[in-house]
Amino acid sequence: MMFLSPTRGSVALEEMVKILHDFVQEDQEASYKLVIGTDSHTTRRSTTLVTAVIIHRIGKGARFFYRKRSSRPLFDLRTRIYRETELSLELVELLNRSGMSDLTSQWPLEIHIDIGQQGETKVLIQEICGWVTSVGYEARIKPMSFGASSVADRFAE
Repeated sequence: MMFLSPTRGSVALEEMVKILHDFVQEDQEASYKLVIGTDSHTTRRSTTLVTAVIIHRIGKGARFFYRKRSSRPLFDLRTRIYRETELSLELVELLNRSGMSDLTSQWPLEIHIDIGQQGETKVLIQEICGWVTSVGYEARIKPMSFGASSVADRFAE
């Protein structure tokens, strides 16, 4: 599985995990937050889904990676939001199996969801956030869901 980094280019999952660990090792006194968020863009032909992995050194910068994939067009908003959330949660589990469990257990892990109090997605807040918290992670929605609504969104088109 490959991820893209604006500074490192294309990296394998194992290399990304090492880079994230190295970033934490650079300043062990700092506080960190791990963020995973997915956003999508649908055209008549396909839906592009982008999942971002961000490690934020609070007040001192961040590193991020993203993975892009395409699927058949997902026109239904509910289906698309569920698929975005599913991809974020799947990636957390994959990262935990790939050597990130020490970081995910030590620092807050947030799943950023591209839904908010404004617009059509407000009806999904309770069920999607309930799903994320029921599996043990913090759910963030707009305007606090920068992982999905800013980072992943930037690469979704």
